[in-house]
Amino acid sequence: MNSLKVIAIIPARGGSKGVPGKNIKVLAGYPVIAFSIVAARMTLNICRTIVSTDSQEIADISKHFGAEVPFLRPAIFSGGLSPDRDFVMHALDWFIENEGSVPDFLVHLRPTTPLRTPALIDEAITNIISNPEATSLRSAHEAPESPFKWFMRDDIGYFYGFNPKDPRPGYSNLPRQSFPSVYVPDGYVDVLRTEFVLKSDDIHGNRIMGYVSPMCREIDTMEDLEFLKYQLTQSSNPLLDYLKLHFQQEP
Repeated sequence: MNSLKVIAIIPARGGSKGVPGKNIKVLAGYPVIAFSIVAARMTLNICRTIVSTDSQEIADISKHFGAEVPFLRPAIFSGGLSPDRDFVMHALDWFIENEGSVPDFLVHLRPTTPLRTPALIDEAITNIISNPEATSLRSAHEAPESPFKWFMRDDIGYFYGFNPKDPRPGYSNLPRQSFPSVYVPDGYVDVLRTEFVLKSDDIHGNRIMGYVSPMCREIDTMEDLEFLKYQLTQSSNPLLDYLKLHFQQEP
């Protein structure tokens, strides 16, 4: 494990239509991105924490909380429709050009999923390292309701079952436990094997190791942000405790 180089990468572009400036919105007295930075820094397996951003403001804030920002991401890789592969390949190209090598693994932490447990990030990293056949690892939480119970609607307006091949009469009314477990991808932690990324057009591949994460709230709306603020008032959080110990809170 000690011979492997594991680096966290936190993508944080400046533009956002749903919640403008959401990566640096204040959450419990700290910018949202600070939670992901300290989560990475509190792990045992991550040796460096890098923020990939097109915004000098985000870069300055990220450095304040202990992240490296060795480059600013070009605008061409920072649009609302830019795929994750763009910022990943830009970072790997930078490593090759400036450091002569790439890390063995990139731990992708989305800043809009701010509340994580560092020990679980470590667990995810250990899991993929122990499985050399996996092309990547992705986190997902179990869906509270099975999509096999959902409806679609025809042109007339009638509902019909999402899985018309299910032979059970009235199957959409069966208990959730009557269906296979389904998992919702989230932003808790993804781990990319850079050896695979560099030789593929797909950063995840077809052997994605599953990591079942706790249910987590992602910031897509202002209501999500307000819920996370409330959540942090209800119980202690190790990330917030770390931030309070080392950094002054914003009003």
